[in-house]
Amino acid sequence: MKKTSLIAVALLVTTIALAQKIQTKEVPAAVKTAFQKNYPQIKILKWDKEDGNFEASYELNEIDNSVLFDQQGNIIESEVEIKTTQLPRGVLEYVKTNYKTLKVDEAAKITHNDGVIVYEVEMKKMDLLFDSNGKFIKEIKN
Repeated sequence: MKKTSLIAVALLVTTIALAQKIQTKEVPAAVKTAFQKNYPQIKILKWDKEDGNFEASYELNEIDNSVLFDQQGNIIESEVEIKTTQLPRGVLEYVKTNYKTLKVDEAAKITHNDGVIVYEVEMKKMDLLFDSNGKFIKEIKN
């Protein structure tokens, strides 16, 4: 489980670091088809290319969401914005203790295709990652 979590975090770090906006016409047909099949009711707000993968960002019920696909249209992970009150127990206490001068801007729940869940806390110039139990994993500078 630890190894799977580390792989998931490594993938997330890579995708955060290498994101670039692209036009819909630059997205492979397999990816667009997979998105339409899995999310037929959604209108895409934007596409990003992340380390050879493709992220569709959209809103659903006024909540920011995204889904990351590989080039063949397989889902790698999905992300949904959450309220900070929905973070696992201990996350906000960790932030208050270790990042006293920073304010939490956003929070998200990331679900990888293998079921591993990671929570992301976004703050000025950095993101913090936590496992599903609220244990700190890593700081990512933006």
